[in-house]
Amino acid sequence: MVNSSNSALSLIPQQFDVLVVGAGAAGLYAALCLPEDLRVGLITKDELPLSASDWAQGGIAAAIAPEDSPTLHVEDTLKAGAGLCDAEAVRFLADRAPDCIRALVDLGVAFDRHGSDLALTLEAAHSRRRVLHAADTTGRAVVSILSQHALERKNIQVLSQAFALDLWLHPQTGRCRGIQLAYGGRVCQIGAKAVVLATGGGGQVFAKTTNPAVSTGDGVAIAWRAGATLRDLEFVQFHPTALTQPGAPRFLISEAVRGEGAHLVDVEGRRFAFDYHPDGELAPRDIVSRSIFRHLQSTGVDPAQAHVWLDFRPIDPDRIRYRFPNIIEVCRQWGIDVFNEPVPVAPAAHYWMGGVATDLTCRTSIPGLYAVGETASTGVHGANRLASNSLLECVVFGATLAHLQLLSSSEDEVEMPMPGETLSFSEESQAPIDRIRYELPRLMWQSAGICREEATMRSAIEVVDNWRSEFANLPLSQQLNGRSLQYESAEVHSQIRHWGETRNLLDVASLILQSALFRRESRGGHYRSDFPDPDPQWEVHTLVKGDRLQSSFSCQSGKSDQ
Repeated sequence: MVNSSNSALSLIPQQFDVLVVGAGAAGLYAALCLPEDLRVGLITKDELPLSASDWAQGGIAAAIAPEDSPTLHVEDTLKAGAGLCDAEAVRFLADRAPDCIRALVDLGVAFDRHGSDLALTLEAAHSRRRVLHAADTTGRAVVSILSQHALERKNIQVLSQAFALDLWLHPQTGRCRGIQLAYGGRVCQIGAKAVVLATGGGGQVFAKTTNPAVSTGDGVAIAWRAGATLRDLEFVQFHPTALTQPGAPRFLISEAVRGEGAHLVDVEGRRFAFDYHPDGELAPRDIVSRSIFRHLQSTGVDPAQAHVWLDFRPIDPDRIRYRFPNIIEVCRQWGIDVFNEPVPVAPAAHYWMGGVATDLTCRTSIPGLYAVGETASTGVHGANRLASNSLLECVVFGATLAHLQLLSSSEDEVEMPMPGETLSFSEESQAPIDRIRYELPRLMWQSAGICREEATMRSAIEVVDNWRSEFANLPLSQQLNGRSLQYESAEVHSQIRHWGETRNLLDVASLILQSALFRRESRGGHYRSDFPDPDPQWEVHTLVKGDRLQSSFSCQSGKSDQ
């Protein structure tokens, strides 16, 4: 691979106008919306498409029905966000949703229809049917169409099997001027007038997650190391219904299944969710996840090992076949017949509400750096994302990059450092990386999962700090510390990626733990068993920049909380 890729690397420009890192719905749509006279590099660490967007089942929300309105969509989003949504950002999202749906239809996305009208379904915490879908593989339908268009665009160059290690900043001004990239047998700097981070979330930091293996928090970690402001990293959404079958992946059983009428039941067949919230299994996701957790605790079993059941049988069988063919097939592969038996389910990490803080045009606190999608914290999700607003956020905010204004500066044209020495790979570095990669998600599930408390998090922070120190002292870490290198094989490229993802997961774990320890209340996707109730004084954002962590109130008042 790598020797032939050396020639591939020589064919890419040393300077792009824009580099987009990540090729899920956010990255693809952002790349397509950028002005066509710009040279765009689209970086993906796998092949197109492989992303959490590709796995998204439920759909994409938009107020397009006559009985619906953007105002109602705003109200539902604000309610789910538990007091931390940015109202302006939510209105921006809801107002632009119908136009973005039309844009996707025009591109060729084949949403399901009811006659000539787009079909709409109901999902948890929505007051109206407003979720568009393509059977139960909506994300795949969107991403596949966007991928086709991206590959056809002459101004977009796709760099597959490329791993972004760090941002490349101007040493005097701090402006982002490109990235350090492992690609085609080299670790080198690629210049750009703007960089867009669209790498998705960080679900792989938890042992139980619905996210694909690529979701290692790369964009958030890269931005943090460069000094960008991050926001609300403690808020992680745990999807209540992931398939829990021995040997099976934590396959997400879409919210839409409950929206269509499936019941969440315990081993006795009782709909226990109503014991915890009047909306039962259609309450917001964080409430349903904690309902399952608490119910399992109350029955004397370990919530980390046990499960409840999702019963499809209240839904008409023809409706199940029409709406959920992929879920039917995956369950069948694991020996479950959804028409005749309930499906074993339990919560799993699903979506990260926090991320790189941005404005309505995707700008971060670093000049020349943008973020979009799950990597970003736009303010639309608050403490708990409303179902099916995630794909919508990718499209609405990706569309704003059509108006990207590139900064003009003499810094744009820079001399690229050429790769020098050859990277030497030592098996001695591999064992500790493998061990940390295995143990970290298990530690995070126990200490920063559905329920959190101070002593456990403090202990976990100490362990993660020790791992980060150990990791930084590895020979491979020393070699890859901002240097330009070359390497000889696909195996070494794979090890660089493994090293880089593990570094990012360690940084992400530390950031989540520190933020969760800082917020001494429970709200949305953050639940503290030692502070089980919301506190009005904590209706503020958690902000991280470097090693400094504070609330948005303390920023405004000039006080420091920590």
